[in-house]
Amino acid sequence: MQPALSLGALVAMTSLVSGPALAEVPGICGVVDGGIVAGAYGYEAGQSAVGDIFAWWLRQGLPEEYRAEAEAAGEDAHAYLTRLAAEQPVGAHGLVALDWMNGNRSTLVDHHLSGVVAGLTLDTRPEDVYRALLEATAYGTRVIVEAFEQGGVPVEEFIVAGGLKKNPLLMQIHADVLRRPVSLAGSDQGPALGSAIHAAVAAGAHPDVRAAAAAMGSVERAAYVPDAARADAYDALFAEYRALHDHFGTGPDLLLHRLRRRLARRHQPGLPGCRRWHSRPPYWGRGRCRQAPLGLD
Repeated sequence: MQPALSLGALVAMTSLVSGPALAEVPGICGVVDGGIVAGAYGYEAGQSAVGDIFAWWLRQGLPEEYRAEAEAAGEDAHAYLTRLAAEQPVGAHGLVALDWMNGNRSTLVDHHLSGVVAGLTLDTRPEDVYRALLEATAYGTRVIVEAFEQGGVPVEEFIVAGGLKKNPLLMQIHADVLRRPVSLAGSDQGPALGSAIHAAVAAGAHPDVRAAAAAMGSVERAAYVPDAARADAYDALFAEYRALHDHFGTGPDLLLHRLRRRLARRHQPGLPGCRRWHSRPPYWGRGRCRQAPLGLD
């Protein structure tokens, strides 16, 4: 069975890879023999938020006139902003964002990080930020993919399940950023279908998960394919994302940790100080992730 990365969930992207051999992949916390299908190791990674980031921007960054225009066009706010954002050439908004509004799960394993939007000006429009956030989640996915591949786990196929597949711009951005075709699960209820597949095997209706999946599931192969020119443009933007990622995520600058600590004190004013704030990047043990215990005061 070829390793295949599945992107998507209702809220945050969960990346699942199935491979025949055990490999050490820094920042990938969940590795289980037979965790997806028997006879293969299941690797689980993910992002701490994806859909929630887009919803946050709609709540906080959408002016009333945009809501009125969306209603007049018969569109919801997501569809309206997506349409406006899709009209832009790659990079035209001049922004790069870090998708850490709920911390970073993979590969930094640090929930004390926070989001960044770089390049804001007085000319920045709501659709500019919206597109930058869509792109940031694709960059975050590429970081995970590169970690798998550098760790000896090849990623050869992308199958998206869940509500995020309904946004065509988001799917095309992922195809362009990843430079790989993106396929779509046929069912809109991927988790429920997966449970049914395993239940069918347990009940003896199918001999194994592969046979059950072939009979019960479907995939629209290569629903989105990368465009070479856009992919080239995104390579340059991903380099900027990676520079921000490494500066704030693995470098000596602890600004985001210090700011999150202030936020925690605001929400918990009775606490004199929180020693759960880590001043070192996470380190990894075999089969599990651990945070370095050094605190900030």
